[in-house]
Formats: sequence, structure tokens, C-alpha cells
Amino acid sequence: MGRDFPFDDCGRAFTCLPVENPQAPVEALVCNLDCLLDVMTHRLGPGSPPGVWVCSTDMLLSVPPNLGISWDDFRGARVIAFPGSPTYAMNHGVYLTDSQGFVLDIYYQGTEAEIQRCVRPDGRVPLVSGVVFFSVETAEHLLATHVSPPLDACTYMGLDSGARPVQLSLFFDILLCMARSVSREDFLAGRPPEMGQGDTDVASYLKGARAQLWRELRDQPLTMVYVPDGSYSYMTSSASEFLHSHTLPGAPGPQIIHSQVEEPQLLGAGCSVISCLLEGPVHLGPGSVLQHCHLRGPIYIDTGCFLSGLDIAQCEALHGLKLCDVVLQGHHVRLHGSLSRAFTLFGRLDSWERQGAGTYLNISWSEFFKKTGIRDWDLWDPDTLPTERCLLSARLFPVLHPSRALGPQDMLWMLDPQEDGGKALKAWRASWRLSWEQLQPHLDRAATLASRRDLFFCQALQKARHVLEARQDLCLRPLIRAAVREGCPGLLLTTLDQVAAGAGNPGVAARALACVADVLGCMAEGQGGLRSGPAANPEWVRPFSYLECGDLAGGVEALAQERDKWLSRPALLVRAARHYEGAGQILIRQAVMTAQHFVSTEPVDLPAPGQWVVAECPARVDFSGGWSDTPPIAYEFGGAVLGLAVRVDGRRPIGARARRILEPELWLAVGPRQEEMAMKIVCRSLDDLQDYCQPHSPGALLKAAFICAGIVHIRSELSLCEQLLHTFGGGFELHTWSELPHGSGLGTSSILAGAALAALQRVAGRAVGTEALIHAVLHLEQVLTTGGGWQDQVGGLMPGIKVGRSRAQLPLKVEVEEITVPQGFVQTLNDHLLLVYTGKTRLARNLLQDVLRSWYARLPAVVQNAHALVQQTEECIEAFHQGSLPLLGQYLSSYWQQKKLMAPGCEPLAVRRMMDVLAPYVHGQSLAGAGGGGFLYLLTKEPRQKEALEAVLAKTEGLGKYSIHLVEVDTQGLSLQLLRSEAST
Repeated sequence: MGRDFPFDDCGRAFTCLPVENPQAPVEALVCNLDCLLDVMTHRLGPGSPPGVWVCSTDMLLSVPPNLGISWDDFRGARVIAFPGSPTYAMNHGVYLTDSQGFVLDIYYQGTEAEIQRCVRPDGRVPLVSGVVFFSVETAEHLLATHVSPPLDACTYMGLDSGARPVQLSLFFDILLCMARSVSREDFLAGRPPEMGQGDTDVASYLKGARAQLWRELRDQPLTMVYVPDGSYSYMTSSASEFLHSHTLPGAPGPQIIHSQVEEPQLLGAGCSVISCLLEGPVHLGPGSVLQHCHLRGPIYIDTGCFLSGLDIAQCEALHGLKLCDVVLQGHHVRLHGSLSRAFTLFGRLDSWERQGAGTYLNISWSEFFKKTGIRDWDLWDPDTLPTERCLLSARLFPVLHPSRALGPQDMLWMLDPQEDGGKALKAWRASWRLSWEQLQPHLDRAATLASRRDLFFCQALQKARHVLEARQDLCLRPLIRAAVREGCPGLLLTTLDQVAAGAGNPGVAARALACVADVLGCMAEGQGGLRSGPAANPEWVRPFSYLECGDLAGGVEALAQERDKWLSRPALLVRAARHYEGAGQILIRQAVMTAQHFVSTEPVDLPAPGQWVVAECPARVDFSGGWSDTPPIAYEFGGAVLGLAVRVDGRRPIGARARRILEPELWLAVGPRQEEMAMKIVCRSLDDLQDYCQPHSPGALLKAAFICAGIVHIRSELSLCEQLLHTFGGGFELHTWSELPHGSGLGTSSILAGAALAALQRVAGRAVGTEALIHAVLHLEQVLTTGGGWQDQVGGLMPGIKVGRSRAQLPLKVEVEEITVPQGFVQTLNDHLLLVYTGKTRLARNLLQDVLRSWYARLPAVVQNAHALVQQTEECIEAFHQGSLPLLGQYLSSYWQQKKLMAPGCEPLAVRRMMDVLAPYVHGQSLAGAGGGGFLYLLTKEPRQKEALEAVLAKTEGLGKYSIHLVEVDTQGLSLQLLRSEAST
């Protein structure tokens, strides 16, 4: 595995490549074996019949997608060949085939005439690539040979029976006997290229083995598939070829793969850094490769270098040097049971072949001896033949020094011997040294892999910290899965705690806490129940209280202390994950509360007791950009939503009314506009208001409205009665209503909150502008703990067609712009817009938790979708300016696809069926709001289609209780009026 591949102690299969797979579910280095498995599984394997694939791991392969290999009437064995130049083939294996693709012969290092016979019409030759497929029948024939002499000596069964071991070649023994033009005599007389001109015993043994193979396999056909657009590269021991395969010559910048680099501007074009941590100034020249290194500058590495396996402890040896055209590697070696480090150095141009004069550090041996004072007897025994004196057998590399640990300096002095009185040479001579060949059996591959893993996670933790602190839209889930699977989530949790505690930005802290929740969820390994759900266990109250008070560091520390008690089993892990998401919600709430900066009121005359203030509002229909207004997306990425204020069946369906009463109490009524049908609640003390932050408690929204309007101070020392009498001389009655069904998707609850706040502020002697009201509703919904974005109140409180926008910043500010449309287009819109109530109630709570989880994870699809939502809103504005119904319909349908991507599962089956039935009659359609049920809105191709579509739906079975409603653009928005005191309806 190691002797003939001097660039990786774990061999060619585990050589890491400069490749990152952004789609990989688990973050990991990509080694050659990964690439080959991917090629076999997804490029070569699909469509093959049952059988056995064999693939060598000593080459780099590239195969285009959709290869489309035909397996019709296939039997026998099949080889895969890749194009190569006739020159390259001189030192390689090539196939000779007939026009049907049957293999006639296989040449290794063939003559020029033989190679010319193999040249294809494209001027290339089919190279032997190390990939073979055996059908079941052929595999059984091959299997039958291993139990009978002399072929049993190829297996441990034969060895254990005392047989002499023998080596056979897959290509030049097993497959060659299946080649059509090979005669029995030539086959039995031949020998594979890897076997030298050995003794006669081996030759006679081999003849018997080949005779057995001929009997079993000769009648099996051997065919070839040529991959003209593929590429094949054998991994040789040439450093120049290795560097070429690991860099992108001519690339404009460096390749930085699973590495953290403090000063990337010091990396030259076309160099590669793979699984490294580079601190301070580390210069890397073009065409050089760093792998598995943790370095601290100043370090200068020029062109043509490969460094691997070095860490901080060895950096000092590199300071002040300028490396060029060398290979420097750190190795983990086990000598007499104890683990230590050894370092090897050789030149880029040095050859590992035994033939020829040979060089070391890119110069001849004689020059090297002259330069360093080293003598040939230092490296080879006196009885070593001159032909055997080569780099492989030279005892160059110190593995043990009598008095100190070894470092790269024990080799690097040879590059530039100093006038040090021969100190470096003496130290080198005093060390126990091994040749490259002798070193190989002592390499500790387990320790090598363990140290690579530790370095990988060391840089991964730095990456996690950097991604969060720099607010990058990179998904950390693959990294989280890697940490959990490799059994080291503890370090990652500590890093995330540090980022959260030290964050100067609530968005960064909340995302770090969401990542902790992801780590805990991942540790549960899919068990332990649902991730979405409640997060109010009393054990977590203390850490939450720190966060509520603004003590981020204290809160994070308390969360971590509590977390430690919840790690023992999946159910606890999932519940802890939910509470971390709950902690994140507190930070989101605090970020959204900054919208209060933009809430202001003007004093006006206090209405007389008993005088009603009535606020009425339209519903809203969202046309583009929904979800981008949802915190934290609204202030981390920025949002843009285009919405319409609409009347449903000619009515404005949402409203509130308030009046002062003489009793120092709060009378609340929730329900239909007719008061006798409403649910009534009386609050006589602050205790009656304590459930204002539990959205499902009766009247919670109305209670929160009193608190947010500043009429009641829930934490005051004064009783409710004292507060009301002192400021207003009495209490208040507040009644809210909506004529829309629950979960309609038309923005009811937010618009209702706006109506309630508008009525309450006015009845308390304050006027509040609509823009201020939009921000006040954001604040109220955080107090109520329902969360939610700003598009509903923008859509229902502001008139007509408009776009709301928020920037990627805090404090959270929403700006609204009215959209102008051509003359008469609003009426056109009214004639073509319809609402269909689907009869399904949507449940948005878990939907919202799932979306926030995906956003905080920065899932690439969700980040791209956020871009698309905002971008399409700007395009949709243009379609309104043009007054183009077909274009608006197109955007509407595309918007529904975007919503489904953001919240998978928001399209019930019955709704899909309804949309399919309606599709021929509409320009476009979408479920309102977050989807999942509620109202479907349509842009019909023909005007006034209510009756026609009712008839269409009536013929369709299984749609449940649906209804179609007229809809028109409302040009008034929120209306506020004071009624005469006697009027109470």
C-alpha cells in the first residue's frame, strides 16, 4: 500500500483530493476511494445486471454522467476502458478489440506496432483502467478455481494448507485467457508483467495455474466499453504528477478545501490547501499543495512543494526558510511498541525507480554528498551493490535521537547546510535512521487517521465560529452530523456556547442556539419524538429568565448547565433541543421588539365614557414575497412582500370597537359582530391578565393589546383598579370580531391586533398613524408569543395594492410603498379575482417552527428560496405596473411553488385536487398565507367566473365543504370612527 506511493501513509485509496461535495449530508474529506465509489455507484453501475464489479484504487477516474452503457444480451465479463495517447500507452496496458467490442488481446508496454493496432478513430487508445464487471455465471466459474490446486495457493485457504503462495494478475492472467485472439500455447507460455524472470519452479507453477484458468474461463466472452469523454490517471510515484493531479494549473485563485486560512491573499493561484488550519502569514506558491497541516506563520513555501502531516510544534523549523520543489511530510511511526513522529524530505524531481543514476533533493548524489558532508556509507551498507543504491534504500530519515524529540529540522538542514561546525550533520549521524523501504512497516495508520480526524474537527470548529460570527449563509448541518457521528459533539457544543455568549448581535446568538438545538436533535438519531412542540418546562425557567433580562452570557451558561442533565437518552435530547429553540425565540422576540422605536402617538381629546370608537379593516391577500417578512428572515436577510387589501363578498370582515366605562374593570368580548353571540370576559385584577402571553387562552390577544397600548402595566405595584382610576377615571370595554373562519390565511389575527390597538389608543386619547400601528402589531405579537411577520398588518391596515419592505438590519423597520396600476386595472382585478374557502383549517405554529429551523440551518434550498421570494416581489411590482393578468398569474403560481419549498407539507391532498380541477380556468392560483388550508385565491382567465367555477367544483368528488367568495380590492384600509355614545352596535 505505501512503498510505491510516497505521498500518503494510508495509500492511494485514502489520498485526500481537492474536492468538496456541497450536497454531502455529512461534512467529510473526499478521498480517492469516495470518488471511485461514487463513479461505480452513480456512473458505471446503474443498469448493470446482477454480478460482481471489481475496481482498483490506484488511479483517478472521471466519468461523465448519463453514460448509458447497454447491457442487452450481456454475458461473460466486461472491462471499462478510458482514452489515452499512444505515447502514454507505451508504459501502460491497452485493449485490442474487434468492431463488436469483443476483446482480442491485452498488451502491456506493447511495441509501437501493437499499440498502433489499438488506435481508435479519435486517435486515442483504450487504456486498461482497473474496472471490470463479471456476470454471475463468469463469477461462479472464477470462484470454482480457488478450491482446486494449483490456484488454491492464491488464497489463505491454500496457504493454510501449506501451499506455496503465488500471485496472479487480474488482467494478464484471468482476463487474458478470455481474449479471443490469444492462443492456448501463447497463454500457457506467457507470464504477467509484474512477475520478473524468476526461477523455473514459479514458471512451471504458473503454467499449471494458467491451464486451470483456461479450462474454466476460455468460453466466457470478454467485451469492452470505451468511455471517450472520461479520463484515467494512474497514481504514480512522481511528485510532479501528484501535484498536477491535486492542483488546478491556470486557476485564478487557490483551492481551499475543508480548511481555515487567516490570510488567504497569501495563497498563490492554482495551489491547493486541503484539511489545514493556517494561522498568520503563510505564503504558498502556485502549484504547491498543503494537506493535513496546522501551521502558524511566518512561513514561506514557494512553487512545486507538497507538505503534509505537520503541526504547530514543527512550525519553528520552517521559519526563515523558503521551500521550493520539495516534499516534506510528518509521519506517525510505531517503533518497539511506542508511538513517535518521523519526518521525511525529498525533491519534486527525485525518482523512486531503482534504475538510473538517481538524485536526492533534485541534485545528483555526488553533489548532495559534497554539499552536506554525508557519505555513501552513511546511507548504504558497504556490500550494497551500486545498482541497489537508490532513494528507496538510502537510510536518510531519522526516527529516533538519543536525547531529544525529532523535528523537520533534522531533515531541512540538508537544503542549506550552515556553518555550524557540523552540528546538524553530527545530530543526524547520531540518530537511528531508516530508509523509505524500512520505514513503511513502522507507519501507524490508525494514529495517522486519528490525527487527521482531530485536525479536521479543529478547523471545522473554527469554520463554525467564523460562519456564525461573520453571518455567512452557509449550512452547518453537515458539519454537525459529522461531529455527532465521529463522537465529538462536546467540542462543537462548547464552541457554539462561546459564540452565543460573546455575540454582540441577537441574530448571531439566536442562530448559535439554533445550532445547539440541531446538535441535540442529531444526537437523538431520529428517535425521541417530534422536534416541534412546547418549550416551557419549569427546569428551563432560570436560563430563560437570564435571557429575558438581557444577560446573554449568563443565559447561555445556565442553558449549558441545564443541557448537561438532558443528554442521557433521545427523548430528553429532543426536549432539550425544543427548549434551545425556545431560547432562540426569546432573542428573536427581543430583536423584533426593536420595532417599538417606530411606534409613536399624538395626544387627542379623550372620548366621553360610553362613546364607541370603531375600527374596521379589510382582509389581505399576499401576491408575492411571503415568508421573507418573518423574523428572523425579515431582519437577517431583508423582506419584501406585495399584498392587496381586500373586501370579501363586499364586506370588510375584521374589526374592533372600544369605549370607556365607569367601572374600573376591563370588559372583553371576542366573537361575531353581534354582541349577544360573543364570548365575554371581565378582568377585575392584574391576575386576570396574567395569561396574556398564552395565545390559546380566552381573550389573550385583547389582554396583550391593553398592555401594549400602555393602558395597563402588568408589572406595576398598583392594582388594576388603581391604575385605571388614576389615569382614565374608569375602565374599558373592547370587542373584536372577524367574519372569516379560523386559520383562513388572510392575515386575520394580525389585522385584528391592529384594529384592537387602533381602537384602544384612540379611546385612551391618543392618535396613532398606520405605519406606527404596523410596528405596534409586531411588538404585540411578540408579547403574545405568537411571533409572526409584518405582511398581514401591512396588507390589511394599508389600503389597496402595496409592497412592504424591511432591510437586513435592526431596529426592525417596515417601509410601505403604494403600487400604481393602469387606469381601470383595479376593476379588472376585481372581476378576475376569486376566493375559494377550502374547508381545511391550517395549523401554522409547527409550520413556523419548521421554517425557522430550516432558515437557521441555512439550508441551501431555503436560502436560495429567500432570494427568489424577494427578487420575484420586485418583478411582480412591474407586472402590476403593466396591468398584465397572465404575468401576474404566472407569478402567483410560481409564488405557490416557493411557499411549498419554504414549508413542505403546506398543500393538503384535497387542496391539490381542487387546484388541478381549477387549473384550466385560471392564470394562476395560490393558497393564502402560509398555506396548509384556509382560502385559495385565483386569478381567472375570464371575468366574473364565480357561478361557472361553482359548477366545475360541484362535479368533483371528495372536495369536502368548500365555498367560493367574491373579492375586491379595498382602497380604504383601516377606518376609525367615533360613534355617538348611545350607539352600541
